[in-house]
Amino acid sequence: MGKAKKSGVAIFMYCVIAVAAALAAVCFLLYYCKIYSAGWILWIGIIGFMIMYHLWLRLIMGNVSKLFKINYRQRWFKERCFEKGLYSFLKVKDWKDKTLTYNPHLFSLKDYTPEQIADTMAKAETDHWINEIISLSSILFTFVWGQGWIFALTAVLAMIFDGQFILIQRYNRPRVLRLIRRQIHKKEECFI
Repeated sequence: MGKAKKSGVAIFMYCVIAVAAALAAVCFLLYYCKIYSAGWILWIGIIGFMIMYHLWLRLIMGNVSKLFKINYRQRWFKERCFEKGLYSFLKVKDWKDKTLTYNPHLFSLKDYTPEQIADTMAKAETDHWINEIISLSSILFTFVWGQGWIFALTAVLAMIFDGQFILIQRYNRPRVLRLIRRQIHKKEECFI
């Protein structure tokens, strides 16, 4: 089996990382080598660096989480009693299909069983929970550049970004589980 083709979203993410890293490098070079010492050059460099930092960490953690055995039957992934009301309040059904998916192929019922998709959803949710935690690490850059409120803001924005994907995985998983139960029920009827 060959290596999976990168999705458009994945390619876009790599391009954004490359552009942000190049922008940060140029701005930092101009500012710290005193070629052009305007404060706005430093802040453009910091913004580019933070974009690169947050996206790059997400790619790394997505690969690190592959080392752990994650499946949808684990207690953490069970639906909680308050969730349906939360999804209704946030209108998840209305916007869930409009968000980007890093690798949509992994969620295809043509290529994977509902059980495999449920496990993929659990892994994706885990990735985004890890991202929620590592988003807070951007606050540490306050020690380098000061202006803690800016780095706290980037942490909050990154957490909101990942939060939407957690909501989507948790919203969709019960539907996939119902599909699994229907398939099991059909198999049982065949044996009767």
